[in-house]
Amino acid sequence: MNLIEDLRWRGLVSQSTDEKALVEALNKPITFYAGFDPTAPSLHVGNLVILLVMRRFQLAGHNPIAVVGGATGLVGDPSGKNEERTLNSEEIVGQWVDRIRSQVSAFLDFETTKNPARVVNNLDWTSPLSAIEFLRDIGKHFSVNQMLAKDSVSSRLESAGISYTEFSYQVLQSLDFLELYKRYQCSLQMGGSDQWGNIVAGLDLIRRVESGSGHALTVPLLAKADGTKFGKTAGGSVWLDATMTSPYAFFQYWLNTEDRDVINFLKVFSFASHGEIEALEKAHNENPGAREAHRALAREITTLVHGSQNAQRVEIAARALFGQAELAELDEITLEGALAELPRATVSSLQDLPSWVDLVTQVGVSPSKSAARRVVKEGGAYLNNVKIEGEEFTLSAKDFLFGRFAVLRKGKRDLVAVEYLKKA
Repeated sequence: MNLIEDLRWRGLVSQSTDEKALVEALNKPITFYAGFDPTAPSLHVGNLVILLVMRRFQLAGHNPIAVVGGATGLVGDPSGKNEERTLNSEEIVGQWVDRIRSQVSAFLDFETTKNPARVVNNLDWTSPLSAIEFLRDIGKHFSVNQMLAKDSVSSRLESAGISYTEFSYQVLQSLDFLELYKRYQCSLQMGGSDQWGNIVAGLDLIRRVESGSGHALTVPLLAKADGTKFGKTAGGSVWLDATMTSPYAFFQYWLNTEDRDVINFLKVFSFASHGEIEALEKAHNENPGAREAHRALAREITTLVHGSQNAQRVEIAARALFGQAELAELDEITLEGALAELPRATVSSLQDLPSWVDLVTQVGVSPSKSAARRVVKEGGAYLNNVKIEGEEFTLSAKDFLFGRFAVLRKGKRDLVAVEYLKKA
C-alpha cells in the first residue's frame, strides 16, 4: 500500500489536485510543507492531525518544512470564522511563534541525515517586502473575482463582511508556497480542507511567476460522531501545552472518546499498523466495556505529546483515583493535574474540618445529606480510596496528601477533590 492509499484508509484524504500525479511524484523524495499560524500560545489537538500527516510523509522518506506564520499570524485567516479575528501585537505574536516552533519541532525529525525537517518563519521573506513591491510583484497575479469566489471569503461576505486585511491572507499564504518552491524546491502543500482555496491559489502563483507546478493535498476537518466539535471540552480547547491542558486532562480526553469514534481516532492519530488497529477494532466490538482501544489511543497519543514518563504517570493516576492503584504513589504535580477537572471543595483551615457527608453534598455529588449518609451506611463512601465507617466521619489534617489534597469517592465513579487553601 502506498502512502496515499494508507492516508485514505485512515480517512486523511479530502482533496488533491491530481492524485495519480501525486502518487507518481511520491515515488521519489519530495519536499512538502504545512503552515501553523500563532493565533494562540499553543497548538491544539486539531493541529495535531496535520502534524502527524507530516510525520507519516517524513517516515516515508520525504522532506518536511513546517512554516510558523509570523507574518500570516499578524493578519488572520478568515477560514472557518464568521467574524474578524482580534489582531494581536507583534510582540505577542513573536512570543507565540517561538512557542509553536518548539511544539512543531517535537513531532518531526531534525537529526536524520537522510531527510531532516526544517522549521521556517514566513515573516523572514514577507517583512523585507515594501507595500509597493508586494502589490506590483505579487498582487498583480491575483484575480479579485476568483478570490471572492473562495469559500472562506464568500461565506464571510454573506455574513459579517471581511476587511481588506483578512481578504489579503490568501495572497500571503500563496507567497509562502512560491518562496518555498524557489528556495527549497517544495512541490506539495498540505493543510485542512478549509485551506483548499488558499493552497490552489499558491499553485497558480507558482505557475504564473515561475512557470512551475506542484501539488495540493488537504485533510478532512475531524468531526465527532455525535456532532460535537472535535478537540473541545467544557473547559475549552484541548491544547498541546502541558500548562494549558494538563497531561492528565489530555489523557482523559482520549480515554473518554465515544465508542463510535475510537477506531477512527486510532486510524488518524496512531502509528499502529493496519493489522494492529483492526485487532483493536475486533476486541472493541466484542467487549467494548474493556475499553482496550480507548486505552491504546490515550496511551499512544499522550506518549507522543507529553513523553512516555508522563503518560505512565497519568495512567497510574487515572487508575488510582478509582481505587485501582495507590494515590500515595503519585507525585504532587500529577495528583494536582488529575484533580483539576473534578468537583472541588476548599477548606481554609485544618481545624474543625467538615464531614464526608457535608462535603459530597456541598459540591452536589450527593443530592442530600440523607442520601450521602445512606451511601456511607451501604459501604460506598471512600476517603483516599479507603472505605470510611460511620455517617459522621470527619476529615483530619493527616488525610491531606502533600498537605493539600484529599480525594472523596462515592460509589465507583463519583469523585470530589478537597483542597486545603492556606491563608496568605
